[in-house]
Amino acid sequence: MRILSTILVLALCLTLNSFAQEQSESDLAKKTQNPLANMISVPLQNNFDFNIGPEKRTRYTLNIQPIIPFGVGANWNIITRTIAPILYQPDVTSNSGGEFGLGDINTTLWLSPSKPGKLIWGLGPILQFPTATDDSLGTGKWAAGPSIVLLTMQGKWVVGGLANNVWSYAGDSDRDDVNQFLLQYFINYNLPKGWYLVSAPINTANWEADNDNRWTIPLGGGGGKIIKIGKLPVNLQSQAFYNVEHPDSGPEWQLRFQLQFLFPR
Repeated sequence: MRILSTILVLALCLTLNSFAQEQSESDLAKKTQNPLANMISVPLQNNFDFNIGPEKRTRYTLNIQPIIPFGVGANWNIITRTIAPILYQPDVTSNSGGEFGLGDINTTLWLSPSKPGKLIWGLGPILQFPTATDDSLGTGKWAAGPSIVLLTMQGKWVVGGLANNVWSYAGDSDRDDVNQFLLQYFINYNLPKGWYLVSAPINTANWEADNDNRWTIPLGGGGGKIIKIGKLPVNLQSQAFYNVEHPDSGPEWQLRFQLQFLFPR
């Protein structure tokens, strides 16, 4: 009887430990889906854009985008997200050649309530800096504008959107002005053990271009999972998109692979 009791206790402990781990993975998955989560993370986002221009070239972009929150008093957080793109930009007029280097870095600062209700929101500026190591990798302009995030977390769903628009205000006078819009909606459905389904396309508009070459509108999605490397939780994700609308020289479709290191508090 004593042996049987010991076995039952061990089985219960293992079950509770497994349940706690699953809950932890599920909670972390939801936090990664919230751009305003009070958690430090470092996503490494790999983007492949295919069939660009008449020669059907491929562009590669690695976005290094650390997210660092700061508390402001008892009721507010400032969430900072910096995106440093490292990219290979092919010569779209030729079947060979291109440039590799650093693109224009941008930083967003969202002010957000530390204890939000059902609607989670953040509002603040986005700043873009002319850090590109080659003209073909950036705009050559200093730019800024407003940014907003809205989302809700209901049961297994995390649904929301992020939008910004930047205008140039200084920089190389020989380069085109910048007036660019970005809208990324995200729809996540969370599954057991840290698995989830996601659709988070990035829609953009260049207001300086003519109507036929203004928008890039992708449709698609994918999935992801929270894993652990040692004790460090990591978010793995992949998505694929087809661009139903794109400029004449823009990509027809794209793949996104993301490795996100998480540092929960």
